[in-house]
Amino acid sequence: MRTELDDVDRALLEALQEDARLSYNELARRVHVSPPTVAQRVRRLEHAGVITGYRAVVDPVAAGRGVVALVRMKCYGPRCITVHPELLDDCPEVVEVVRLTGDICSVVKVVTTSIGELERLLVRLAAHGETSSAMVLSTPIPWRPVRPA
Repeated sequence: MRTELDDVDRALLEALQEDARLSYNELARRVHVSPPTVAQRVRRLEHAGVITGYRAVVDPVAAGRGVVALVRMKCYGPRCITVHPELLDDCPEVVEVVRLTGDICSVVKVVTTSIGELERLLVRLAAHGETSSAMVLSTPIPWRPVRPA
């Protein structure tokens, strides 16, 4: 379901993506509406699925997981992690799975404490299909906020 966003909604989304800890009073000050209007708008955006959650952005290296890798997967059927993501529920090293079109079905972002841990994880992922991995050297463009169309 697509929600029509006006300028106030877009301003709220931009502010919340920059700092999700802002109070309704501060958001109201920034977008020039009342705090009750902010609360109502934020609830509406949450209910519509535009805002799907609030979280801290954590640097994996600073958190002790200095090996970051992207694993391309080709998997099909009952062992496919895109069809059954619960297969990786007990795998905290997997921080994101993206389902794709084309000759691979997904890219799995993993963060581990060592090369040895990465190797063990790759063996585990290989049980679900063909893998090909690449270690992340740096992230020249980190996470960016989504700008509404």
